Amino acid sequence: MRKAQTTVLKRVIVDYKKLDNNILNLLVEKFPDGYDDDDIVTYRNASNEVVECVEVRTEDTAYLIKVSKRLVMAMEDYEESENEDDEPSLDTEELEGSEEE
Repeated sequence: MRKAQTTVLKRVIVDYKKLDNNILNLLVEKFPDGYDDDDIVTYRNASNEVVECVEVRTEDTAYLIKVSKRLVMAMEDYEESENEDDEPSLDTEELEGSEEE
């Protein structure tokens, strides 16, 4: 009988200050309307302090991002900047062509 292979994910704890755009994008995709209490993972660190995180995963890594008010603001700022990039901008040729002489 063959045993089913289990994929071992690398677990990485990340503070909001060290988030890169890839992880922020994963967060915004997973939690487009923000995260809820049910999404929070709680554990005790080496100093026996309670730490709250939300989890996002890639194929090989589970990221635990520490929860704070600043994380919420970083997610909102990132989402706003992504939305601004998606808005079409007017081309100068379009402006010149639309002028009536």
